[in-house]
Amino acid sequence: MDAFSSTPKHWTASLADPRLFQIFALGILLAAGAYFRDFSIRPEQVILTFAAGLLTQTACWTLTPSKPRTLRSAIITCLSLTLLLRANNLIAHPIAAAAAISSKSLFRFRGKHLFNPATFGLIFAIVLLPGTWVSPGQWGQDVAIAAWVVMFGMLVTSRARRGDISWTFLAFYLGALALRIEYLGQRWAVWTHQLESGALLLFAFFMISDPMTGPNDRRGRVAHAALVAAIAYAWQFRLYRTNALIWALFIAAACVPLWDAIWPARKFEWTQNGGANVFSANQSSHFVNARDRGADSRRAA
Repeated sequence: MDAFSSTPKHWTASLADPRLFQIFALGILLAAGAYFRDFSIRPEQVILTFAAGLLTQTACWTLTPSKPRTLRSAIITCLSLTLLLRANNLIAHPIAAAAAISSKSLFRFRGKHLFNPATFGLIFAIVLLPGTWVSPGQWGQDVAIAAWVVMFGMLVTSRARRGDISWTFLAFYLGALALRIEYLGQRWAVWTHQLESGALLLFAFFMISDPMTGPNDRRGRVAHAALVAAIAYAWQFRLYRTNALIWALFIAAACVPLWDAIWPARKFEWTQNGGANVFSANQSSHFVNARDRGADSRRAA
């Protein structure tokens, strides 16, 4: 009876995993973009990306045997790469996917991987692989596309409890753009043009909000969002370089251990059934004390 009664609970906990909603959202964006926006990615590239990414994830399980064995995060990384990376050949996407997944096991600090896997894969590709580029402009400035990305992003970040870093980043970055427009005397249509960018919102709600690579404490996430926004602004409007958001997140990743040291808190974890398990330092202590009190009461009975 217990085995049967626990099955619905297991499925309920599994469905609460925000990664499932992220897979659903990114999958719809890829399908809609390929159909309506002509994302110019070949079906073979998509297939090879997923084949390389999932095989690499399976191989990496031997490097982190204590972690839950699930392909959900690898699927999200592969979807992100197919949404943003473009190449004029068939080998770039699978190599980038393998590099992205491998980075989770190779570049770690105190139990956390340093880089968002999709970000690492994109940087790896455009720096080392010929015939590759990031195509943020493919989303266009369509208000409807932007609204759909925001809706899906709010769903995912609220379930992963990381909406604060998304909204903080947008406030800092769009605020900096607004000050620049005011200083240059440009029309505010330039600012709304940026606001409607699907690529910007995709970055804010699906990349910088990654709970496994962001700071553990909310204060650290606010500081990190401000830093990423500052680097992105300088990269685009001072250095006049492309792919500012991707490079900013990649460069700022080195500061995450610093934020965690300044504001210590328990890191984000995935449970065995895939659900999110987050405790702050105070919550963790309260949980341990409650568990000990429960154990004492059982022994007394």
